[in-house]
Amino acid sequence: MTVSTAIARLNAADPDFARHLDHLLSWESVSDDAVNQRVLDIIKAVRERGDAALVEFTQRFDGVDAKSIDDLILGRERLELALTRITPVQREALEKAANRVRMYHERQKQDSWQYTEADGTVLGQKVTPLDRAGLYVPGGKASYPSSVLMNAIPAKVAGVAEVVMVVPTPRGEVNELVLAAACIAGVDRVFTVGGAQAVAALAYGTESVPQVDKIVGPGNIYVATAKRHVFGQVGIDMIAGPSEILVVCDGQTDPDWIAMDLFSQAEHDEDAQAILVSPDAAFLDRVAASIDKLLPTMERAEIIEKSINGRGALIQVRDMQQAIEVANRIAPEHLELSVAEPQAWLPHIRHAGAIFMGRHTSEALGDYCAGPNHVLPTSGTARFSSPLGVYDFQKRSSIIFCSEQGASELGHTASVLARGESLTAHARSAEYRILTQEKGN
Repeated sequence: MTVSTAIARLNAADPDFARHLDHLLSWESVSDDAVNQRVLDIIKAVRERGDAALVEFTQRFDGVDAKSIDDLILGRERLELALTRITPVQREALEKAANRVRMYHERQKQDSWQYTEADGTVLGQKVTPLDRAGLYVPGGKASYPSSVLMNAIPAKVAGVAEVVMVVPTPRGEVNELVLAAACIAGVDRVFTVGGAQAVAALAYGTESVPQVDKIVGPGNIYVATAKRHVFGQVGIDMIAGPSEILVVCDGQTDPDWIAMDLFSQAEHDEDAQAILVSPDAAFLDRVAASIDKLLPTMERAEIIEKSINGRGALIQVRDMQQAIEVANRIAPEHLELSVAEPQAWLPHIRHAGAIFMGRHTSEALGDYCAGPNHVLPTSGTARFSSPLGVYDFQKRSSIIFCSEQGASELGHTASVLARGESLTAHARSAEYRILTQEKGN
């Protein structure tokens, strides 16, 4: 097998730099009409025929010889069995990662609060966990036990009573690491179904699959399209695009390290994006040489090659200040600040899903065991979105209690504004609570 790279070289001093960067970053998560219609048909079938449709689709798409829905349900005892089937080293790694993820997310918990005004009016916010969350986990070769931890643990920390996991098992292929991760993370129920049919089942419920309040977790184009269609019936985490990494380096990090950091995202799939920004042109040359040297040693070399050649780039900038400007323009999923004083530049970062500080902090640590969530906004959505967290599994309800005096005082203000909007019933509803002596004033 012969692999080679021709990674794009951009220079921020180029008058056409902005146009070239926009072209590099462009990516559309658009389902074609055929995919869209197929997903709509699957959702309709699951809503109409429930478990029978799930069994039929699992037989057809996954090649599983399921006679009934009972063949697609894994009990808690099966998850516990998976713990005994993985190696002690794997179990230790899963448990250590889970503990770190749990500890980090415990700090995100929000509590209800109230305050009382001088006239006795009480205002506040009641924080309540969702009743039930659904977790989609890819199956077969694309098995990610780390995603199970990252999605299920925040839900449990938030206080979600029941976490339901769906995971396809193509041709009956069960991934013991995924099931072990589900056991450690506290997943309550597992159904071995996948695709758009699994999303539909979680959104609308069937005779056996309970309806959930929110669906989280990654999936293919059919899963993403189904999540778009059921949004509103249930909440969803996000419609994620390809994985991304942006490395900002001052030129002093080992170029082999940087090349491998770029590979760590490029190996996900051909559409993944890996970009290096540096003011040091000679360093960019050294990283390009490292890429060519290391690529033939990679197991997923062909995928990396297509990703690097298709969507990767080495960008030269004037100085570190401009490097940060470019980083904010890109708003990457993963941002590595591989520089001497990362803390000095942190206040200038406005848009990034996760920020990896310093030369020794590889993005891969965040994927597995650092603690923060690895479910992050992609495709520039870090401009307005945040990592998955405990707050995604909690609702907030406003609390308003008016004392007699408070209702009377606020009634005057509400009355004026309501009548200004020609909403007379609003105004009179508020005016009824105005104290008699105040009405006469």
